[in-house]
Amino acid sequence: MELPVLISFLIYMLVMIGIGVYFYLKTDNLSDYVLGGRGLGPGVTALSAGASDMSGWLLLGLPGMMYSDGIVGSWIAVGLIIGAYLNWHYVARPLRVYTHTLNDSITIPDYFANRFEDKGNILRVVTAVVILLFYTLYTSAGLVGGAKLFQATFGLDYSTALLIGSFIIVSYTFLGGYNAVSWTDFIQGILMMLALVVTPIVVIYDIGGVDEGLRIIESVDPSKLDILSGVSFIGVASLIAWGLGYFGQPHILVRFMSIRHEDEMYRAKAIGMTWMILSIIGSLAVGFFGFAYVAAAGIDLQDPEKIFITLTQLLFNPWIAGFLLAAILAAIMSTVDSQLLVSSSVLTRDVYHAILRKSASDNELVWVGRATVIIIAVIAWYISLDQNSSVLKLVAYAWAGFGAAFGPLVILSLYKRDVTKYGALAGMFTGAITVIVWKQLEGGIFDLYELLPGFAVAWIAILFFGIIGPRSSQKSQQIFDEVHRKLSKKMKENK
Repeated sequence: MELPVLISFLIYMLVMIGIGVYFYLKTDNLSDYVLGGRGLGPGVTALSAGASDMSGWLLLGLPGMMYSDGIVGSWIAVGLIIGAYLNWHYVARPLRVYTHTLNDSITIPDYFANRFEDKGNILRVVTAVVILLFYTLYTSAGLVGGAKLFQATFGLDYSTALLIGSFIIVSYTFLGGYNAVSWTDFIQGILMMLALVVTPIVVIYDIGGVDEGLRIIESVDPSKLDILSGVSFIGVASLIAWGLGYFGQPHILVRFMSIRHEDEMYRAKAIGMTWMILSIIGSLAVGFFGFAYVAAAGIDLQDPEKIFITLTQLLFNPWIAGFLLAAILAAIMSTVDSQLLVSSSVLTRDVYHAILRKSASDNELVWVGRATVIIIAVIAWYISLDQNSSVLKLVAYAWAGFGAAFGPLVILSLYKRDVTKYGALAGMFTGAITVIVWKQLEGGIFDLYELLPGFAVAWIAILFFGIIGPRSSQKSQQIFDEVHRKLSKKMKENK
């Protein structure tokens, strides 16, 4: 463990905790704690959405996939970029307008309950259960990534590394809530992008250029240069299908809800997509050309997901390496903190406040929110104790669960006038169950990524049960029309 690397890490971690303390002093009510009072600008909205989206898999899982599979792994980038763009373009602005119109809904269960007039809170409870189930897995993926980072960098044993990473993330999320999470994500997003732009450039220069890198890869394993190597139609469809997941990720959707004005969404989309494209290209290049570097140097890399860590340790001086490695921690923290906060807000707003204690004060709700952050983190930490866990596999499962359970419902709730509560319940239930069951089956069609069949089944269920069940009320349809009139008017003004 080199002293400059340790100092770089400590500086970074102290800044993150300092932000948490600052917003702890400025948090007055539950809306501030779980949604930042809807006061974020387009830059913070965009980069915090991107950073919370990408997580540790951008610097660990995706480079590891490119290292192992070669250029065929880039199909996932195609799906993600298309999915993210469609999410910004068709969901972001309508969701901001709709949630503000519907009694200032500040959580996803809150929005669903108000949108579908769920007086009995059944929809809130089902949504909360789905969120807690899949976020526990998603959060554990981030904690595994953090443990791998501390383990590889400082030579710590896995359990100690896991404990340290968990403590840092929980600290500032517990203290500062949504504003702390969003501003730390903004800083972490910049750090992640810089790391993913600089590292592949240095790697390519060190191996003698792009042509030399391709020559080395071809001499070792020519199949890594074939974009269709070893992959079937099901394989390609599975990788591209990742893009469908964007429509149902609560930690991304709440970023759209928190921007201070819907008209700023256009700038946020431009910033967010630019950041994403640069970061994904850099991530792919790290894994792809990292394979050439490792092959040329004769290094035996046991864990492909540690290729970025290995390159930073070998190619940069300790001071620069420290901040580049901090980018991995940034990627991990930026997603885990968002997941902890969304899970906490669901338990606090949609279970404790809406069902158990309607008379609770704002101060009480903020402290309940902080307590639930710790509870959820402890459960995720326990799941993460298995050091053989794959970051990418854990993320893939949770991503599919949210994409199938919430994605079709979010889209249809924004664009279809007569979606009903029973359709919403059927969609969430069938989407989540399809993902869980499909995941357990293997071979043939069941090799298809579970998100795709889960998304399709949920979409059909929402429409079918919407037809056979009670119709939505006249008030609900009037609000729908009001929101779309407002959106249409703004679109004409902007043209």
